[in-house]
Amino acid sequence: MRPISHAHLRVIERPEASVPGRPVNKWELLRELSKAQAAFGVSERDLTVLQGLLSFFPDDALGGNAEMVVFPSNKAICERLNGMPCSTMRRHLARLVDAGLLQRRDSPNGKRYVRKHGEERVAFGFDLSPLYCQSEEIARAAEAVREAEERVRRLREVVSLMRRDLAALAEFGGEMQPGLGIWDQLRDKAILTARALRRKLSIEDLVAYRADLEALLDQARNIIDGSETEGMNTNDARSERHHQSSNIESIDLEPALEKSGAAAGVPDVDRDEPVADVDEQDTRHLPKIPLHLVIAACPSLNTFYQGEIRHWHQLFDAACHVRPAMGISASAWEEAQRFMGPEQASIVVAAMLERFEDIRSPGGYLRALTAKAAAGEFSCGPMVMALIGRRSAA
Repeated sequence: MRPISHAHLRVIERPEASVPGRPVNKWELLRELSKAQAAFGVSERDLTVLQGLLSFFPDDALGGNAEMVVFPSNKAICERLNGMPCSTMRRHLARLVDAGLLQRRDSPNGKRYVRKHGEERVAFGFDLSPLYCQSEEIARAAEAVREAEERVRRLREVVSLMRRDLAALAEFGGEMQPGLGIWDQLRDKAILTARALRRKLSIEDLVAYRADLEALLDQARNIIDGSETEGMNTNDARSERHHQSSNIESIDLEPALEKSGAAAGVPDVDRDEPVADVDEQDTRHLPKIPLHLVIAACPSLNTFYQGEIRHWHQLFDAACHVRPAMGISASAWEEAQRFMGPEQASIVVAAMLERFEDIRSPGGYLRALTAKAAAGEFSCGPMVMALIGRRSAA
């Protein structure tokens, strides 16, 4: 007799109130389990066998009043699995049973079949009801995995932006105060970080990189801030304004409705497709306008970000935080980053926040600007300078 595992006990002892109250699509449940497979100790091959068993269940939905027992022979299961060896199939079945996702209902002679006694129907085989009973737990585990993946993706973006900040400060600092050893240190760290980002890094690795880069960025910024003059920055800003051909009052927004990327003139982007690493972004996306002018023009952003914004990655953090509250969809934000670059997209969101009451559709307006950026016809400089001019005139 097969011993009862801890996974079996979890199913047997599950209170009745935890059983889902509605049918669950078996294929959606399988996809959720595939995302959460580590939490249940099953492999891709185990799930392939489970997929084969689910294909023998006649309905698309588990639950309701239907009996959830399938009774295919080992030969039929192996044929459904494209000729998987029987011994391999049995091993994966055992893992699914041990994980509490299946339950064996063995007949007296060990065969799998269904038998009717009048109105009563008795089936011997594999009971899928444990899988159904754990559907809510599977969904929660899958969502936790997605949240963890999103945290890693977001942290990876921030580290990549910090690397770019570091490289830019190294070049700028080398011009302002040549001969200091810190600039070589910054360049080396930026190169090593770029190489590391080509690999799949754990969240612990990314946190460590972020801490190291944060310390170096603050150290470099303190040196630069001590020697940088306001006159130099003002000249940079004037040069930026001089080189822009678009109307500086473009922040006085045209009406734009939220619509798809294709309708706005932006190439379609698959929502499930990750945004390209910022390391791969074209250098033309890097803003020419100094960060301190952006912060001076957009003081409302300080409400949504704790602490001083001294680096581009901090501006990106603040824009990511405020974007949902402004009603800008994730897809519109991803498209803006794709075609503007994360720094310039963050400037645009900050400028939009400053004139939020004048914007009827923030998502639609951002898509319109993204379409211009995709065509090479947009720069955020005039938006910022228009805000500065407006504040000076007030």
